[in-house]
Amino acid sequence: MKIAVPTCEVNVDDHFGHCEFFTVFTANEKKEIIETEIVKSPVGCGCKSNISETLSNLGVTIMLAGNMGQGAVNVLNQAGIEVFRGCSGNVKEVADSWLIGNIQDSGDACHSHECH
Repeated sequence: MKIAVPTCEVNVDDHFGHCEFFTVFTANEKKEIIETEIVKSPVGCGCKSNISETLSNLGVTIMLAGNMGQGAVNVLNQAGIEVFRGCSGNVKEVADSWLIGNIQDSGDACHSHECH
């Protein structure tokens, strides 16, 4: 299983479309993170970029994000990536928390591209 988290330094970025990069965690069947990789954000990252295809091609099926617009959620879902919004804090801690079932989608979406 692969989990992507939009990242700023070591924390979940507030809005995936403006993140520095994505941290991609690989977890085993015991729900332990066994590998971490960094995926550079494309220029203009967001619902109009190729990031959903890039992450899907890497095997990502989960996106843990601070916030994002509904357009981006739709594009990620079409690529087979389930989105969980409302995440914050250290990316590794957030991924670990999701793996043990402590994170659910907040349902909150940005309604404009100025949301940060």
